[in-house]
Amino acid sequence: MSLARKVATVGTATLLSRLLGFVRDVAIAAVLGAGVFSDAFLAALQIPNLFRRLLAEGALNSAFVPMWLRIRHDAGADAARRFGADVLSTMLVALATIALAGVIFAPAVVRIIAPGFEIGGERFAHAVNNVRLSIPYIAIAGIVAVAASVLNAEGRVAAAAWGVVVFNGVMIAAVVAVIAFGSAPSAGTVLSLAVVLAGVAQLAAVGAGAVGLLARPQLRLAFSPLARRFFALAIPGVVAAGVPQLKLMAGAIVASPSPAAVSWLYYANRLYELPLGVVSIAIASALAPAIAAGLRSGESMRLAAAQSRAIEITLGLALPSAAAFALLASPLARGLFERGAFGASDTAAVAAALTAMAAGLPGHALEKMLGAVSFAHEDTRTPMLAALAGLATALAGALALFPRYGHVGVAAAIAISGWIGATLLSIVLARRNWLRLDATAWRRLPRIGLATAAMALVIAALQIALALALGSSASSLVHIGQLLVLVTGGLAVYLAALQGLDVARLRDLAAAIRYKPHPTGDAQ
Repeated sequence: MSLARKVATVGTATLLSRLLGFVRDVAIAAVLGAGVFSDAFLAALQIPNLFRRLLAEGALNSAFVPMWLRIRHDAGADAARRFGADVLSTMLVALATIALAGVIFAPAVVRIIAPGFEIGGERFAHAVNNVRLSIPYIAIAGIVAVAASVLNAEGRVAAAAWGVVVFNGVMIAAVVAVIAFGSAPSAGTVLSLAVVLAGVAQLAAVGAGAVGLLARPQLRLAFSPLARRFFALAIPGVVAAGVPQLKLMAGAIVASPSPAAVSWLYYANRLYELPLGVVSIAIASALAPAIAAGLRSGESMRLAAAQSRAIEITLGLALPSAAAFALLASPLARGLFERGAFGASDTAAVAAALTAMAAGLPGHALEKMLGAVSFAHEDTRTPMLAALAGLATALAGALALFPRYGHVGVAAAIAISGWIGATLLSIVLARRNWLRLDATAWRRLPRIGLATAAMALVIAALQIALALALGSSASSLVHIGQLLVLVTGGLAVYLAALQGLDVARLRDLAAAIRYKPHPTGDAQ
């Protein structure tokens, strides 16, 4: 499978998963709005989301894939299978222990993640219940992460990517059940249970493909030398990859005294994560293995080409997404969320947070890509330190800006932190001579910026024209239609600009996505 095809496969599955997630969140917003019940559920959901980000959505993959490939090359497939089984058994035992502790000490967990919730109050009580019901998911996330990493290492990216779609499909079914039979007070309970059921369904989808690639695991905390090496590499990498979720959690902690602020930040972050999730998982599943393969080849030109294409893809997705979110924050929030218990004031609050966050999207995306370069050299400590510097920036910025700018200040601090992490990583990698770009990248990257600017101008012009034609009192369906016109028009202009500036020819890209190599290596 070609690199373009892998990226397209992973990106399509991730995009579908995020869209299904939006369907879920739209329904949650309509049922819970932005208040007591939504704050309680979304605060508790931070724990499963953190571990899903740390483990099941590609973070573990970046450390696992290079080691699996090296072990298989040096010692054979059986040694790789035993290595995978050792990692799986250790992960399961450790995470099951953490989950059990979370159930027992749920009140303490809520005090940490939402210190602004009044102890004994309604938000606090519901959050404790939701933590206890949803936290067992983290043990499942560990198994899914190892299975997905094995599949990615073997080039079977589709099964791993589509497992996330299954997860969100189950969550949507749960939301539908709440709408049909439940109420706001019971919704958090049903949805918290659904997180665990969705994890089981995801495990069934991903685990089935990895069964034959792993030796039989033994449930023990006994590290083989290779497993010890893996966890020494993986833990810093996992921390680095989980920092974006930790930034949101830190922001929610700072904003938790303000009613509904936790919910506003969550909904803005869900929109923000659409392009960032596509980029992150594409990097972990497709681009990181390509960079690692380029490094193992020992050919500097091949390595530079792999890194160059990764940066082009990363910025080619992140720059237009950031511009579109900044311009379309209000139409997006209104069209997706404003219905039921979610009112116009909530729309304005979410849109303001999204606009502030959008400025940091390219920085966060570049941080992910640069981290993959470091991981390919089996250095996970540097990305962790850069990410922790970003986390410290986000927390300090949130504390400084929240008193004056509220939740929007928290969102701005998160945006700034992405650029801090990316800048630090790029400086360190360049000094080590690990970051190399070819001449094609230096030619294409400025043109990607020009294509983004052309798209932004067209979207702004379309917005003005549609506002004059339709006014502000249009129905919800008209607003959604207007949003579709703006997104479609902007995307069409961006793709046309990429072709016109000779960055990417759509015909060649389509051919690369369709490309399937024969086992002998020839195209069919």
